[in-house]
Amino acid sequence: MQKQNLKLLLFISFLSLTFPVLSQKVDSEQLLSHLRYLSSDELQGRKPLTTGNLKAQKYILEHYKSLSLAEPIYPDFIQRFSFENRREKKTYEDAANLVAFIPGSESKKVIVITAHYDHVGVGRPDANGDSIYNGADDNASGTAALMALADYFSKNRPKHALLFAALDAEEMGLQGAKALVRDFPYPLEQIVVNINMDMISRNDKNEIYASGTYHNPQLKPILEKASASLSPTLKFGHDEPGTGREDWTQASDHGPFFEKKVPHIYFGVEDHEDYHRPSDEYKNIQEEFYINATNLILKCILALDDQLAD
Repeated sequence: MQKQNLKLLLFISFLSLTFPVLSQKVDSEQLLSHLRYLSSDELQGRKPLTTGNLKAQKYILEHYKSLSLAEPIYPDFIQRFSFENRREKKTYEDAANLVAFIPGSESKKVIVITAHYDHVGVGRPDANGDSIYNGADDNASGTAALMALADYFSKNRPKHALLFAALDAEEMGLQGAKALVRDFPYPLEQIVVNINMDMISRNDKNEIYASGTYHNPQLKPILEKASASLSPTLKFGHDEPGTGREDWTQASDHGPFFEKKVPHIYFGVEDHEDYHRPSDEYKNIQEEFYINATNLILKCILALDDQLAD
């Protein structure tokens, strides 16, 4: 009898240790479903203000509205902005950042999580006659991950407040990020870190980079510990000037945050053969890599949320 009780206690202890770890994962089916839709031909490459871009907006907003979130900071979760595209000699009116908010349980400081949902639209056909630049990796992958993370944290309240921003017009000069920083709802000093995701769904070396620790060295030990022994391998770099390697410090939507001296971490993979081509389609993403990469980013956000001081 005593042996049975001991076995039961050991089993209960095992469950208590195991389930919190197992629960630190996003809904993988939902994640892939988001990516599949956002990169579909129906959305025609999601160029700002096109029909496909507006369909992407509607899809993301419906997801936000299905979650247990705080009242919208911007009307209906939408931050409107306008900008001039000098290359096209055109002014874009009513572009839209889609912003959701989850209050922190212990802090009013904010972790800002960003990913751009726009891409370049329809362009020159490739050798196969395909003219739709689907942008599966760039950046339906980051957007779908943002949506899955919003779902996770709506059910698992963080210590810090989390602001989720699906940004528009990144491909036209980081316009959505510039607008968000320019019209941020709180003092920028209230942001403890910006987590940006752009191209996270494929890499033949099974690697993903966390760029930004050269400028924010206090974040590196937290990320190293959180990602230890996980797949894919978390690499650091692409952020130190003068090394001869491509510097990503201002390559995506974390750039405007960096310019305002807000700490950032940019999760992304190195360029591949389908970058900015019609062949950047769902069929070419690596599903297992993508799910694992999103869960790795989740682990890193959880560690930052737990360990960053106000």
